[in-house]
Amino acid sequence: MNRAKTSITSPVHVTIAAIPLLFSSIAVAQSTGVKADDSELDEIVVRATRLAKRVDEVPGAISVVTKNDIQLGRQQLGLDESLAAVPGLFMQDRYNFAQDLRIAIRGFGARSNFGIRGVKILVDGIPESLPDGQGQSDGIDLGSAEQIEVMRGPASSLYGNASGGVINITSERGPAEPFVEARLSTGEFGFDKYQLKAGGNAGRLNYLVNVSEMQFDGYREHSETKNTALNARFVFAMDNDSELGVVVNTTDQPVADDPGSVPLAQAQGDPRSAWPSNLSFNAGESLDQQRIGLSYKKSLGERHAFELRNHYVWRDFANLLPFTGGGIVEFDRFFAGGGASYTYSAEFLGRPNTLIVGIDIDRQDDDRRRYDNNSGTKGPLTFEQEELVNNIGLFVQNEIAVSDEFSLTLGMRYDEVEFDVEDRFLSDGDDSGKRVLSEFSPMIGIVYAPLESLNVYATISTAFETPTTTEFANPSGAGGLNPNIDPQLATNYEAGIRGTFAGRNRYELALFKIDVEDELIPFELATQPGRDFFSNAGKSSREGAEISLTSQPVDGLTISLAYTYSDFEFDEFLDDNGNNFSGNAIPGIPENLIRGELAYAHNSGFYAAIDYLHVGDFFANNSNSDKVDSYGVSGLRAGFDNLQFGNWALSPFIGVNNLTDEEYPANVRINAFGGRYFEAAPERHFYGGVAIRYNFGRQ
Repeated sequence: MNRAKTSITSPVHVTIAAIPLLFSSIAVAQSTGVKADDSELDEIVVRATRLAKRVDEVPGAISVVTKNDIQLGRQQLGLDESLAAVPGLFMQDRYNFAQDLRIAIRGFGARSNFGIRGVKILVDGIPESLPDGQGQSDGIDLGSAEQIEVMRGPASSLYGNASGGVINITSERGPAEPFVEARLSTGEFGFDKYQLKAGGNAGRLNYLVNVSEMQFDGYREHSETKNTALNARFVFAMDNDSELGVVVNTTDQPVADDPGSVPLAQAQGDPRSAWPSNLSFNAGESLDQQRIGLSYKKSLGERHAFELRNHYVWRDFANLLPFTGGGIVEFDRFFAGGGASYTYSAEFLGRPNTLIVGIDIDRQDDDRRRYDNNSGTKGPLTFEQEELVNNIGLFVQNEIAVSDEFSLTLGMRYDEVEFDVEDRFLSDGDDSGKRVLSEFSPMIGIVYAPLESLNVYATISTAFETPTTTEFANPSGAGGLNPNIDPQLATNYEAGIRGTFAGRNRYELALFKIDVEDELIPFELATQPGRDFFSNAGKSSREGAEISLTSQPVDGLTISLAYTYSDFEFDEFLDDNGNNFSGNAIPGIPENLIRGELAYAHNSGFYAAIDYLHVGDFFANNSNSDKVDSYGVSGLRAGFDNLQFGNWALSPFIGVNNLTDEEYPANVRINAFGGRYFEAAPERHFYGGVAIRYNFGRQ
């Protein structure tokens, strides 16, 4: 096998030279959707910026995905189904629920082989990301998601630690007409999902409740998962100027098997097989989580508004790893926090001005234990420590309309993150320790709109990212905090244009350069396969371009295209073993990423969409000795939306994933020991289902 050209698939030859030809035939998109009768693209309003504003007013790259693209005809296995159309975003591992979805925005998050790093995730204003910077998507309910906003690029001036990008998810509100809906879906590889959703208004109370249960045997051996989830959102209008919101979410995932990554030969010769150690050690995880969040919003006239929020999360987690010593991890987590913000809108020097100031306070308390994994059976306790992470962040942002065409935004945030570890396993010594990490995160942005259909912006923004409690682990095997790694710091320089033309076309172009210091890089040890440790690269740089186009040439037909170019490399990187990787490409991110979709919707309710994703080649390790070749994956979904029968409505749907039966990796584990990078993706497979809805108010 040629180690410099490791691949699980034959290359798909899509060249950069072909892109102008694609651009000449369609115009670009930022928010797609299956629509039947829109003569113009909808105006898009975002809230991830802490202030509600039109997307064209934001001094930075931001994309929006709406309800139809999230829910309509989707299998709803993961966020990547609907977010693949967002440029600058690369996702893997939809089919391994023990590892969670791997999300990278402009390279932030690419290092993670499990969970989510470097990307701040919010659901209905409540953080899914922890104070230490790690996040999960297993508690996100796609069946009731209304809108997803993706801020691409550093945003620590707004959200602090691990904000290399932001994903803000908003759940549905109940409609004016109360309803109840059952959605049943099934598919190959033992996939079954049942959902029950109800919503409406009861006086001043608006409510939406969704319950789901999923069973998925998986494509590969030892990849079964089961999940039961509840998501409920209640909004009570206390008066015309204030509202109280309550969000309740529970997730019970008793089984999430991990088949592990395998070498190329095994992935190609027997793609459905698991790594033998993952079978013998019964690798996988289970979790039980409850989350409640409260928010209060109040307007005091036209100038003053404030918001209060708090949240509480309980999470019990167990993970079996494919090795003996300390191979079973358990923790009990309590995560709580809150925040407040005040907004003042008035003229300053005769020009419209908006000022927002606020504070975020979060606390994470993990009681973590490790046991020997004796062939899937819990052995003796080998490690126990309590991990406390406290984060306080103070932020201020001001936006002024300098003229009718020109606006200026200035922001600053100060964060202090304290890690405090108390060692409770003292037979091998006391490894208790504390580290306090703090950072100022400024930003400046401008927007110039010489025409209604043209907006030009430029921004300088920053991000800092601490190691998580897991990433602070000592490779030596001791407890406490690894003293040899530091936070990752990034500065983003960006310029872009966006707008619309002829009413039916939306375009966006973003160019960026990101300078990163002390980039956090994973590696594995031969004695503990499947477990990551971390070190810092000295300096790295990221340069790229993101282009998106959407066109609706006729009613009901939507054509969209997104293209991402990424040139990411280590400028200075000498690892702990003396290997010099300076000048190498950063692994895990393809240089070229192209996604296109053709969607049609008819007034009768019929819709169909076909999409294609091209992933360019990328490296699997720091030394760039192993390369994953490019591949292309396509999908198809079709159905009828809301076929009315009196008070009843039916929405049947079918879908095909991997339409062309491509051989490709669902995930590539970066720097995996022994070249075990690959998790093979499923072959072509089908799913289908129906949603049955009853509307109570219809006559």
